[in-house]
Amino acid sequence: MKDTYWELTVTPSAHLDLFLDFLQSLFPEAIEITDTSLIIRSKEDVAPLAESAREFAKLLAARTGEAVSVETSAQTKENVDWIAQYREAIRPVEVGEFYVYPSWESPKEGKRNIMIDPALAFGSGHHETTAGCLLAIGKYVKPGDAFLDVGCGSGILGIAASMLGARVDACDTDPLAVDNAQNNFSLNDQKPQKIWEGSVPAAEREYDVVVANIVADVLRMIAKDLKKRTKEGGLLILSGILDTKEAQIDDAFGDLELLETIADSEWRTKIYRKQG
Repeated sequence: MKDTYWELTVTPSAHLDLFLDFLQSLFPEAIEITDTSLIIRSKEDVAPLAESAREFAKLLAARTGEAVSVETSAQTKENVDWIAQYREAIRPVEVGEFYVYPSWESPKEGKRNIMIDPALAFGSGHHETTAGCLLAIGKYVKPGDAFLDVGCGSGILGIAASMLGARVDACDTDPLAVDNAQNNFSLNDQKPQKIWEGSVPAAEREYDVVVANIVADVLRMIAKDLKKRTKEGGLLILSGILDTKEAQIDDAFGDLELLETIADSEWRTKIYRKQG
């Protein structure tokens, strides 16, 4: 084991969610998210990632017309067990009827317990968007519902729906996420009907409930496919929406009936019904 490791902090002036998606496409290991920054830890030199972040800021600025900038700070640190330190900082989270806890904690009596290890997962219930989706699932999903999770990540949303008696399909464009979700379903004694690498266009049926916890720009891009795979009278739960992007989502999904908006900090989760 090396005595030191690299730590890169990336602090964009805007679009933290898009920078996260971009860096995850380049760096397959865990990325820590704070309110303003993304933190990458690696045994390899992180200078190429810093340069890529700066180039991405220029690309965003050119495409959006906004003044997008990014600050990067790289340093070497003593190679302590930072995963263990991260675990020490993670505590279970209670969202409605669900209790999401890591493997080193205990389940909670009277709750629907979902075990997810944050250091190894793509979604653990701690982020506002995941929490918003869990609240919506607890309120709207019924036993027997056909349920699709688009961009399933850790599988936490599909696991929650499955615990409520839904028949769950799931997909993600990241093969690591698909493997992670399958493992987490098994860990929680649940089983999806179908899970695949890819996105909603590959779905072969319509669903009573479709959930997509993805960044707003991607939701707009796949809006037609999301609506197509939602049954008449079915529900579409969308999250990953910053308040600054909410109006764009309202426009893209304005042909649906808006049932509810769940606001948490600057994040929005929106529940629509496809009218028959």
